[in-house]
Amino acid sequence: MSSKSTQYELSEEELRELIPQLQQLTDKYKRAERVQKALFDIAELASSVSNLSRLYPAIHEIIGDFMIADNFFVAFYEKEANLIDFAYFVDEFDEQTIKQIPAESLMDGITGHILRTGKHVFLESENQAAFAAETGVSMVGATPHQFLGVPLKRGSQVIGAMVVQTYDSSVSYSDEDLEVLLFVSQHIVTTVDRVKNRELTERTIRERTRQLRTINDELQEEILERQRIETLQQALYEISELAANLEGDMDAFYASIHNILARLISAPNCYIAILDESGNHLDFPYFSDTMNESVSRRPLGLGLTEFVLRSGQTELINPPRVLELAESGELDVSTAQKMLKSANSWLGSPLIVDGKISGVIGIQTYGKLAKYTGKDLELLRFVSHHIAAAIGRKRSTDAIQQYNALLEEKVAERTRELDATNSYLKQQIEERKVIELKLIHDAHHDSLTDLPNRAMFASRLELAVANKQRYPDNLFAVLFIDLDRFKTINDTLGHHAGDEFLIEVAHRISLCIRGHDLLARLGGDEFVVLLDNFEEAEVVEDVASRIIEAISQPFVLDGKEMYSGASIGIAHLETYYRTADEVLRDADAAMYQAKTIGRGRFVMFDKSMRDRLIEELELENEFRRALRDEEFECYMQPVIDLRANSVLYHEMYVRWVHPVHGKVDRENFRRVAEHSGLTLDLDLYQLNKACSLIRHDAKQAGEIGKIAVNVSINHLLQASLVNKILDLVTQWGIEPGRLVFEFDENDLNRRSQYILPAIKKLKRAGVTLVLDNFGSGLASLSYLFAYPFDFIKIDHRFVKSLPRSQRNLKLIQSVMLISEHLKFDVIAEGVNAKAQLNALNEIECHYAQGKILSSPQQVSRQKSA
Repeated sequence: MSSKSTQYELSEEELRELIPQLQQLTDKYKRAERVQKALFDIAELASSVSNLSRLYPAIHEIIGDFMIADNFFVAFYEKEANLIDFAYFVDEFDEQTIKQIPAESLMDGITGHILRTGKHVFLESENQAAFAAETGVSMVGATPHQFLGVPLKRGSQVIGAMVVQTYDSSVSYSDEDLEVLLFVSQHIVTTVDRVKNRELTERTIRERTRQLRTINDELQEEILERQRIETLQQALYEISELAANLEGDMDAFYASIHNILARLISAPNCYIAILDESGNHLDFPYFSDTMNESVSRRPLGLGLTEFVLRSGQTELINPPRVLELAESGELDVSTAQKMLKSANSWLGSPLIVDGKISGVIGIQTYGKLAKYTGKDLELLRFVSHHIAAAIGRKRSTDAIQQYNALLEEKVAERTRELDATNSYLKQQIEERKVIELKLIHDAHHDSLTDLPNRAMFASRLELAVANKQRYPDNLFAVLFIDLDRFKTINDTLGHHAGDEFLIEVAHRISLCIRGHDLLARLGGDEFVVLLDNFEEAEVVEDVASRIIEAISQPFVLDGKEMYSGASIGIAHLETYYRTADEVLRDADAAMYQAKTIGRGRFVMFDKSMRDRLIEELELENEFRRALRDEEFECYMQPVIDLRANSVLYHEMYVRWVHPVHGKVDRENFRRVAEHSGLTLDLDLYQLNKACSLIRHDAKQAGEIGKIAVNVSINHLLQASLVNKILDLVTQWGIEPGRLVFEFDENDLNRRSQYILPAIKKLKRAGVTLVLDNFGSGLASLSYLFAYPFDFIKIDHRFVKSLPRSQRNLKLIQSVMLISEHLKFDVIAEGVNAKAQLNALNEIECHYAQGKILSSPQQVSRQKSA
């Protein structure tokens, strides 16, 4: 037992060798934890920071947790203003004093390079010159020891750059630092946008609050003004009360005025004189005098009252002033004598109502001991203004009451407006909160199905990848689901039905997964599922089978029953995955494999799939290069008129001999062209080649005749493409009648309803039209009736069985019989044996093509003009 135990014990030297590896693993896990913490910190910033001035230092601090980031800046490219805005800049050598700089002055630098190309830059001091020479970048500012710069993108658009650099030769950055910086940059743009939106919201609230305060201040000023008026009215309470409480008894009003004056001034004798409406007479509504009981109405003369009316001023008249006024003719002599006799002292003040002198209030004393002074004059002047105002107010009591009612209504209205404004502001604040929550939800969910979107799914998948790195025993898997016939549903029933279909698919898939699994829509008809922490691999297959079964059930859309299916690619999370994109890429590859081998199934990803995809991609790239350099081999094979043993036309086609894979068969050749999106370009290449051969034949007076080209049905889906073909023929200067276009029946089956106008246009132009491979697909006699084809080519599989297959021979005879009525001719394709030729002659099929008649001949390789 002791010897067996010793066998598994490690020596001290072996343990020491394991220490660096363990330390490396520890550092790796710590770094992963810091990355995860950085993600939470950035997410927390988006919700906790309310302005950008605090956001960028916080981001700087987060970056500083991973690397030495003493020199750090964030710049945004404002495309409309053509400016580069340095939102945040910290550098120990360069001091950035101008925040916004014209873009043209920096676009030649490293920062401009990042903004132009959208690529990250990792430079060291020793390779900066080579980088500048390679890219044409100008080095601006102090030269750093190392430079890390990554683009900031909103979707696929580059909107800025984030840079960390160091001038210290003892500090060095690693590829892991670059990876962290790239990773963080993906989340910073979203955080900045959210903080900007919050800052805009708060600015709007502050502006509305300021407006509300302004309204409150205006209302307070009105209230204060009202209070000042009330204070002034209180000061003149007695006179104001008289005007307010008087109910038609003017004698009592005037008597009360007299009593008030008598308390202020010695006024034993007082009268009030008022001009009549004509302005020529004086009325005395009030008269109280110790020597005279009353005074009658009289015309204007040269009395004391008339003097005040003429001067418009408060006057103090004592005996000395009486003589002066009498001598100047201002005062009647008899009046002057009376005053001198009784030693009167007289005060009179005009009553100005509505800006016009309406009368005079006068007081007087008798005897030498009672004389008025200048103070009495000022007091009467002050009181007379208020007496006149009281008289005027009394005259317009109704108008004042209406004004007060209007003022009260206005105050009440402004108060209601204030209450409404307060309520509206509170409502807007609540709405802003709801909108902000909805924006957060919308940013992470699909608008149609309300499922998590690509961004949210990628974020969750990144966490699962990190979890798998830390806990390898935990099991995760991604299911990439692609729907069948979605485009057909959209095209036939419309986008509304397509939307209903996607919503129903999302519902069905959600019923097939567990509560803690994550279902998301990537876009279009692509859905993904993250199976979280399951126990056995069979769980994944069960879920995939349930989803395929659920999707295969019929859908009722716009009252019509439709069927679909699902192809699923499955990728299990392994420890070698580093990003969510890698997992999605492999799940997508498995899904593509499932669609290739037959829809309605699931396929588990293995590395051989990725190798095949890479091989196909390389083949497509080689195909593009071969098409660009015109490296295809061209062959021509005639169609023979069996009656005269003459050539009806020559069919031209191209073949590709790959330097590694050898001769690429025709089916694979066309498939590569379709997958690379170069079908139209290949057709134009063949058409150019045919036009070149026809023009060369015309110059050499040859007898090549007509040349046929196989044309994709895609050329007939748009009128512009048909015009492009005809324009090309015109540019070559050849007659369209020298060309024959062959269209494959299988392509016609898929898009037949869209191409009839285009085929008729080619027919009118003089092009000979051939329906190729007739009978290879879902052959429909309606094609023969609806489309103006000149020739119908019977598929080679029918000819191959001749003469032993009488059934196929009868079919060819039937088509020939129809051709007599519909004015087209029949061509037998793939005649490679004498017996086949004899059988065709027996049924009088006049046109044929095959090796027994003439083998394909290669055309000399020369580039089209």
